[in-house]
Amino acid sequence: MLTIIEEAGSAGDSGPCPQVELIGIAKNFGPVSALRDVSFSAAQGRVHALLGENGAGKTTLMRILYGLTAPDSGLVRVGGVPVSITSPRIARAHGIGMVNQHFALVGPMSVAENLLLTHVGNGIISLPRARSHVIELSETYGLDVEPDALVEDLPVGGRQRVEILKALSHGCSTLVLDEPTAVLAPADITSLFALIRQLCADRQLAVIFISHKMKEVLEISDEVSVLRQGTIVSSQANEDLDIHRLTRLMVGDDNRTLEVLTGAVSGEVNPGSEQTAAPHVAVLEVSDLVVTREGNNVVDRVTLTVHSGEIVGVAGVTGNGQTEMVAALLGVVEPTSGTIRMVGTDIIGTGVRGRRSAGLAGVSEDRHSQIVGALTVAENLALSDPGRLSTGHVLSRGAMTRAAGVSIDEFRIKGRANQAAGTLSGGNMQKVLLARMFAASPRVVVIAQPTRGLDVASTAQIRSELRERAAAGTGILLFSEDLDEVFALADRIVVLFRGRIIGEVAGATATAANVGRLMAGIS
Repeated sequence: MLTIIEEAGSAGDSGPCPQVELIGIAKNFGPVSALRDVSFSAAQGRVHALLGENGAGKTTLMRILYGLTAPDSGLVRVGGVPVSITSPRIARAHGIGMVNQHFALVGPMSVAENLLLTHVGNGIISLPRARSHVIELSETYGLDVEPDALVEDLPVGGRQRVEILKALSHGCSTLVLDEPTAVLAPADITSLFALIRQLCADRQLAVIFISHKMKEVLEISDEVSVLRQGTIVSSQANEDLDIHRLTRLMVGDDNRTLEVLTGAVSGEVNPGSEQTAAPHVAVLEVSDLVVTREGNNVVDRVTLTVHSGEIVGVAGVTGNGQTEMVAALLGVVEPTSGTIRMVGTDIIGTGVRGRRSAGLAGVSEDRHSQIVGALTVAENLALSDPGRLSTGHVLSRGAMTRAAGVSIDEFRIKGRANQAAGTLSGGNMQKVLLARMFAASPRVVVIAQPTRGLDVASTAQIRSELRERAAAGTGILLFSEDLDEVFALADRIVVLFRGRIIGEVAGATATAANVGRLMAGIS
């Protein structure tokens, strides 16, 4: 029989599991101090949000709590008792569960079989026992998970529920949620928050909520702690905070950054539709675009137009054809059929280089595949148009360094021209890619998930750059699963569902309700 730790609070339990505490935690990676004397706790029945810029130490702190990283010094306590957590298995044995933004699920296996994988070593594996436990937990918490469903057939929100179910199956009393809303549609976010509240109220879970979305943090949390440069600079009750105070706590007194952030962190308005120039010339026209994969049309007869000075947002839950459509537009793959025209000229069959020559540039969602980590920042910046930095057929290192200095200053890249690009943070890699893309002065930009996983300062800066480029006349096609981002930038929003555009909404009138319905396939 499969051995599964039963739920806290069930018959025979001595009482609810206690809170967790991290006390005086320090961690260095070589000369870099990732955490310095950090103390943090999560109480039963409460949601404690953890905020901070990229590199502030959030991930390192949670990896220590979950047994993935050993601290150099400090103490972890569960229920007031000091414990040594040296692996995720030991963390789970102490009631600590963690759900990452990138799910650890096996697609071709069923929900029950995925549950079994996390219990290998706990006893004799029993699929019927796993199925019954899935049903029990699903009914208790309204998770709506079918034990025999294949994970690969589930929507994103369903896969997240499976991850939470896995944590609950171990008798989880502390649940860490890392960027849990990053790829969810509005309806799924509402369901997740309802589940979190239920788990706190009924099961007295301690929930640690990590997110860059400050509106969501203020909506769901009871307490908020802010990490800055490896140190907790604030731990306060939710009611004592607002978005502007949280922003200042995260970035400190960096006035240049605060200026960029002003008016850009709430996502309550659509500055894109107010600030971009009035669209006029059609610079990108896509007609009946089809991309086939394994016999299926993953992009199915898509037609859209982008005008100069306009930002068109493409919204949709992940896996609805966005990745394949971006690849076809940028020339990484050629579509099965359809046309792509740049200012009236068909660019099908011209590849990446031909599209660049026509004035179309872009950045796909996987920033790491587009950065050559072993090359310097200057060398990476030169890749898009080496001819402008060469004498004859020889690249001028001096010209590369000078051009890189201009880009580093303009895009506020935290790095040096001669620094290996692979050592940059994710946000600074993204800024290098943007700088490289805009260096060729493209007429049309196709950009996917431009701020995914980035902190609030980097996010606001990149969005500001996109608005400025649109205001100067560039046509921008923006693919994003972050609705706040789409609302903040787009003049028009189209929604991709199962490879098709099923609706369009003006940016000025877009709401989570009307766009969310389209994302759910309700046209």
